[in-house]
Amino acid sequence: MTSSSSSEKPNTFAPKPFVAQSLSTDTTSKSNAASKRPSRQVRTGVTSTGARKAGSKSLRSRAREFALQALYQHLVGRNDADSIDIFTRDLAGFSKADTAHYDALMHGCIEQAVDLDALILPFLDRPLEEISPIEHSVMWIGAYEFKHCLDVPWRVVINECIELSKEFGGTDGHKYVNGVLNGLASELRAREVQADIASGKVNVVTD
Repeated sequence: MTSSSSSEKPNTFAPKPFVAQSLSTDTTSKSNAASKRPSRQVRTGVTSTGARKAGSKSLRSRAREFALQALYQHLVGRNDADSIDIFTRDLAGFSKADTAHYDALMHGCIEQAVDLDALILPFLDRPLEEISPIEHSVMWIGAYEFKHCLDVPWRVVINECIELSKEFGGTDGHKYVNGVLNGLASELRAREVQADIASGKVNVVTD
């Protein structure tokens, strides 16, 4: 597994400025949030080949970006999922994202945080607390997609997570994320990885 020391950037997003906020949690705000939040959508689009439709790729990429911002809020600000969801849906450009995929990633990662951390931990060379919240969130997204989004090829999951890390994370954070997710793919998508290795699409994945 590739290991690198990530040079941390300030806890902000670029090029889309984003700072963790303390969202209002009073009774009135929670009530308004509950009434405004649309019904959680069911993610669809699973195909027998595992290939994504070309037209949905950019939508899902945007969904991952918004999910990453939401998960960052959760890790840094410790805000509740419903408040984060309302805040994220108000961000510019959200209407262009695959909202069902966003729903699955944001709610799924928060609900399964303990299980996802347990999957990631064996591939880390440092305590989880030392991983930046950006890279932590990206690895949650990767682990969740490996487990639950079987229509998304494992190599696409890794490539998308690398791009998220390059855009929002530390200087070499994407290299660390790549190493961790390659190791995790060998466990969660073993048959798929082996098929790609056998066909010569990828080199053997090693630690």
